[in-house]
Amino acid sequence: MEAVQTANPPSFESVWALFQEVGEKQKETDRIVKETARQMQRTDSELGKLSKRMGEVVEYMVAPNLREKFKELGFNFSKSNQKTEVTDEDNNISFEIDVFLENYSKAMLVEVKTTPTTEDVKDHIERLEKMRKYADLHDDKRTFLGAVAGVVITDNVKKYVLKQGFFVIEPSGEGFNIIPPNGQPKEW
Repeated sequence: MEAVQTANPPSFESVWALFQEVGEKQKETDRIVKETARQMQRTDSELGKLSKRMGEVVEYMVAPNLREKFKELGFNFSKSNQKTEVTDEDNNISFEIDVFLENYSKAMLVEVKTTPTTEDVKDHIERLEKMRKYADLHDDKRTFLGAVAGVVITDNVKKYVLKQGFFVIEPSGEGFNIIPPNGQPKEW
C-alpha cells in the first residue's frame, strides 16, 4: 500500500499575510465603490437639473401661446399664469401648477414635462382632485380641466393621456398642436 503524502499546511504568518492583503484590497474596493457612488449622485443631480431646465424651456415655449391655441378649440381663457402654487395649510392641500389658464367659469391645469410618463399623468389626476377639493373649500364653482404637454410623448402615454380625458400638447414644426381627448374632456 502506498502512503499518501500531504503537503505541509501553510504557516500562520503566510495565512496572516494573505488576510492582510485581502483586507487592503477590500479597503481599496470600498473606496472605489464610495467614489463611484458620489460620482453617480453628482451625475443624477446634474441630470435632474438638466431635465428640470428642459421642462422650463418647454413651459416657456408653450405657455405664451396656449390661450390662443385653446381659443381655437372654443375655450376663451382670460388669464394665463406659470408656476402657480396652491397652498391651504388648514386643509393640508399643497401643489404646483406648471401653467394655469382661467376665466370666470373654467380653468385648465397644464402639466409640462420633457417626456411625460403614465405616472406623471396619474400625479396630474391627483393634482386636479386636490384643485377640486381646494376650490370647493373656497366656494370656487368653476370647472377644472387638464392637459399634459411634452416634447417627447410616446404613443402609449399619449393614448393614456387622452383616455384620462386630458388634452395633449405636443410640438409640431415650429409650434405645437393640441389634441383634444376622446369624447368630452374630463371635468373636475
